[in-house]
Parts: sequence; structure tokens; C-alpha cells
Amino acid sequence: MSGQSITDRITAAQHSVTGSAVSKTVCKATTHEIMGPKKKHLDYLIQCTNEMNVNIPQLADTLFERTTNTSWVVVFKSLITTHHLMVYGNERFIQYLASRNTLFNLSNFLDKSGLQGYDMSTFIRRYSRYLNEKAMSYRQVAFDFTKVKRGADGVMRTMNTEKLLKTIPIIQNQMDALLDFNVNANELTNGVINAAFMLLFKDAIRLFAAYNEGIINLLEKYFDMKKTQCKEGLDIYKKFLTRMTRISEFLKVAEQVGIDRGDIPDLSQAPSSLLDALEQHLASLEGKKVKDSTAASRASTLSNAVSSLANTGISFTKVDEREKQAALEEEQARLKALKEQRLKELSKKPSSSATTAASPVSTTGVSISTAPAIDLFSTPSSTNSASKVGSDLLDLQPTFQPALPISTGLPVANTWGGFTASPTPQPQTSRGLNVDFESVFGNKSASANNSDSADPACRSAPLNVLFCVCFSLFVLSVVIFPPPPACCCAPFF
Repeated sequence: MSGQSITDRITAAQHSVTGSAVSKTVCKATTHEIMGPKKKHLDYLIQCTNEMNVNIPQLADTLFERTTNTSWVVVFKSLITTHHLMVYGNERFIQYLASRNTLFNLSNFLDKSGLQGYDMSTFIRRYSRYLNEKAMSYRQVAFDFTKVKRGADGVMRTMNTEKLLKTIPIIQNQMDALLDFNVNANELTNGVINAAFMLLFKDAIRLFAAYNEGIINLLEKYFDMKKTQCKEGLDIYKKFLTRMTRISEFLKVAEQVGIDRGDIPDLSQAPSSLLDALEQHLASLEGKKVKDSTAASRASTLSNAVSSLANTGISFTKVDEREKQAALEEEQARLKALKEQRLKELSKKPSSSATTAASPVSTTGVSISTAPAIDLFSTPSSTNSASKVGSDLLDLQPTFQPALPISTGLPVANTWGGFTASPTPQPQTSRGLNVDFESVFGNKSASANNSDSADPACRSAPLNVLFCVCFSLFVLSVVIFPPPPACCCAPFF
């Protein structure tokens, strides 16, 4: 049974109605379930940060709005989601956070709903402070310390003295905010705070690796600095030793909660003789009396210290590379699974297409007739009439042979006056409809005319018509023009 509250479901439904998929996913990632945000929701939001048509300010504002909730679970999961997007999302997201004047204002947050709310509220205040400091660091240096290039040609190893002395304190502030989370193994009691601790653990490794490389660069340039620069550098190195002790305690907590020992780097501290050498060099620049030290011994001490810090940096880098390799293998396994699923779908596609190609009414394999359409107005030939199939529409009616009417030979009265000969119907010689357009339009061949004229009935038909016409004219002339009287016929003498 899902642990989502009714409020979570209503909020998700509201965003479904408005059509905001990003806001809906943010609500699903920050539900009241006491567990970390689900990976599918985080992956979707990461993909959203890579899409140019997604409004990054709207996404961030939705997360900020979720932190105004009174439940510690919703607020904590909102911070975790924001941290996840800052680490794994597109750089546009952290750029927007760095451009804001204010981020999370949770310094007074307190959930009084229960004892667990009191305990988790403390870590929420510390966690929000670290995220604010992380965004502030990006604003000051325009890059994320956890993502910079490391190594001999890395960002921190190639900085000049002035920029280095300004950058290392920024790393120190961010490291202090991270270590101030200050959680013990017995306080990691639920999936929410465990998810936050894992993100802080990964940030601590990468951040301290950049911090360590900055200190190596500082030590290599220390004996060539001015007096004021040496004083700042010495103070930075002393703070570094203190933070190295705190980071070792943080890594012990990680080991206690079940993180693999191979994923925890080894810390190698510089020899204490290095600190003495640095203090004596600064005292000599200030004009104080110090014991004499040869350049050879000073170079040896510096070389040993740099070597120890370099080993620490290599250990941190290996852990980071191992994590990247694990993430790459996970992504390859996911792509392989998707490829296999796609191949299965393609293997099932031919059978489905064959089924689709069948008749939509019946899929029992009934053959479809491909006989040509029947031309109702074509002249039937002897071969066609002999090979007619039973699907002819005209064959559905019974054969009708009209009787030949007897011609009386008398003229028929016409509506317009006069008389016309009665038409002589032609006998039906074939089944169905027989329309002879060639004879009507006078295009009939001579052979057909000769065959028709050979019939005696056809030869006598014109003579009968001619006789009727002559007789009619004779009768008409007698009626209209009667013969004159006999007296009128005598000569007028």
C-alpha cells in the first residue's frame, strides 16, 4: 500500500489537470512517504534540466514552494531533490540558484508534530544552510568545486597566488557548512536523512579533493610569497589541518552506516615538521630571530608534505572515479535492458502485422475476390456471355422474353398532328441488358448491315412505311382539296 497522503494525491491531481508534468513530478518526489525521493522522479527532473524548453525558474520555484510545507518529510525531500539537481542536473539549474538573492529560509524551521519532527528539523536547518553556501560559492567563483578538473593541470593546481588565496577560503566555508551537518550513525534512522547523507558524502569527497589540491598549490608557492601572503597562507594551512580531522570523523560515520570500505578514501596527513618550517619562514620575514635552517632541509620537508597530500588526493580521486565507473556500468545495464526489450517488441511485430492485414470483419483467412468490376453498359460478346459468373447482378432476375407484337400497319396519331408509323420492337436475342450504341449512332460495320439486310422482314419494313406515308398524303389531299363541281369544270364560253 502506498504511503502517499490524501494531500499528495490531490496535489498531483491538480497538476495533472493543469497539464504541468514538471510540477506533478516535483510533488511526487516530495510526498509524505518517509523514504527518499524515487529514482524515476529524480531522473525525470534531471532530464527536464537538460531540455531547453523547460522553465528552470519555474522548476526551482516549485521546489521552494514545497519547502514551505509544515511537514519535515516534505521539506527534507525538497532539499534532497534540489541538491540532487545541483549535482547531477544541467549547470543551468545551479546557475539560476546562484543568481537568486535568497534561497532557502529555513533557519527557524521546526516541525512540532512529533518527536521525530523535532530531531529532523535540526538537520533540515543545517542541510539548507549547506545548500545556500553551495550556491553562494558558485556565485563567487563561477564554477562548482565538486565538478572542477583535478590533477596536475587541474583548476586548483594552476591558479596564481592572488586568486588562490581568495578561492581557498570559499572552499573552507563550503566545507564548514557541510561538516556542520554533524550527524551520528545512530541518528540515520530513516530513508529521508539517509538519502541526504549519501549526497553529502559524495560532495565531501569531491570538495575535499579540490581543497587538498589547493593546499598543495599553496605549499609549493609559500616560500616565494610576500610577508602578508605568507601570513594568510599559514592561517589557511592551519585551518586545513583542523578540517582534515573533521573530515576523517565524517568518513568514520559513513563506514559505520554500511558504505563499502573501498569507497572511503584514506587520509594522509602532512608531517608536523612542515608546520614548523612554515612558521619559521614567516618569522624570518617579520624580522624575528629564528634558528637557522638550510635550504636543503626545508626543501626536503616540503617535498615530503606535498607527497603525503598528493597521496591523499589520489585516494580521493580513485573513489570518485570508482563512483563514476559504477554509474557508467549502471547506465550501460539500463541501455542493454531497453535494447533487449525493444528487440522483443520487434520480434512480436510481424505476427501482429499479419493479424492487422486480415479482414477487419473476419480474421479466419477468408480469401478476397479480385474479379474485375462488371460493366453494365458494355456490349456482351459470345465469349463473355458464355463465361459469365454467378455474381452478375442481371442474372439475379428471371429470363424475360417479350412476345413480338403484331403490327397492324396502321398509322398512329401524333400529338403534334399528323400520323407516324408505329415502332416495331426488336426481339431480345441475349440475356440481360443489350444496348447497341453503334447502331444508334450509325457506326455499325458494313458486315453487320449486310447480315441485317439479309432478313426478309427487314427488307419489307421500309416498303410498308412508304405505303403508309403515301396513303396518308392521299387521304389528306382529298380532305383539304375536294374536287370542284361539274358545272365549274365546263369551259366559260
